[in-house]
Parts: sequence; structure tokens; C-alpha cells
Amino acid sequence: MSSLSKDDIELRNKITQRLIDLRKSTELNQSDFAKLHDIDRQQVNRWESFESERGVTIYTIKKVCTLLKITLQEFFNDPLFK
Repeated sequence: MSSLSKDDIELRNKITQRLIDLRKSTELNQSDFAKLHDIDRQQVNRWESFESERGVTIYTIKKVCTLLKITLQEFFNDPLFK
């Protein structure tokens, strides 16, 4: 697998930060968020990890959007992505 470009890393980090911000907006920690949505806490931790080389997929972002009852457009319509 080739290494990520600077732009790819920047986008991955923005998506990770957006996931963190959205989860924190629920006022739940990772464990409570995971319990509420019947997912593994470690999965939430991986979503929010800046260390992951792979980042998250668009399918994961869509899943989070569904859990939070927002659209993909709302996910990406954030100052982080401007």
C-alpha cells in the first residue's frame, strides 16, 4: 500500500476530527456512545484515531451519520472542510 500524500493525511485528520466533534456534541464519551448505539467501544476508538493509516471509509461515515440522524452533506458541510 502506498503512503498517503500530505493532502490525504490532512483530509483523514479533518474527517477524524469531525467524528470526534460530532460524538462530543452528544455529550457522551466513547464507551457510552458505543453502548447507546450497540457498537463496540474499540470501533469508536478506531474511528477517532489519528494514528490509523487507513482512516475511515465513506461507509463508516454514512453509518455515523445515520446514528446521529444527519446527512452526509451535513457531515461535510462544516468549517473544517472549507
